[in-house]
Amino acid sequence: MNDPVIKAETIVAPADIDRAVATLTLAFSADPVARWVYDDAHRYLTHFPAFVRAFGGEAFAAGTAYAIADGAGAALWLPPGRHVDDAALGAVLQETLTPEKYEALGAVFGQMAAFHPAEPHWYLPLIGIDTFHQNRGHGAALMQHTLRQCDREHVAAYLESTNARNIPFYQRHGFEVLGSIAVDASYSIVPMLRAAR
Repeated sequence: MNDPVIKAETIVAPADIDRAVATLTLAFSADPVARWVYDDAHRYLTHFPAFVRAFGGEAFAAGTAYAIADGAGAALWLPPGRHVDDAALGAVLQETLTPEKYEALGAVFGQMAAFHPAEPHWYLPLIGIDTFHQNRGHGAALMQHTLRQCDREHVAAYLESTNARNIPFYQRHGFEVLGSIAVDASYSIVPMLRAAR
């Protein structure tokens, strides 16, 4: 079956936020770190949408959340000067995690903060393609959309990969590994930077 040509990415309108959150929830359903955080399927499906809204929700407010026109994928980018709403994220995590998991994840987020560039940069908290629509170029379309803007503005782009399988994809788009953050004995997060061009 031939897929239609990927249409231009669209800014996620307020009426489409739920759809973008649902797409990201499906996309991360087998992500090692996301499922370490919410290892029970019911807890994952119940709480991960709130995590998406807290961790990447500033992109909806800034008009820098993008989706493939058919809803197959979404990317939540934060432009220079915009940041994750730490208070909202902390509240969601405290309400949805055990005290032990909350404490462990707090340490992980502390390490993540240490890797964020000091220079102005676009930050990609979340990008994902519905598993039914993967391997059709949607991720590349979403990535290239904002990277072109980074290049026009001559600013860096930064992300953290929570799945080792995605690192080659990010490297093809010019990101370089900065290090590794151990989540536990089995999982790690890899911060990556694409230098300003």
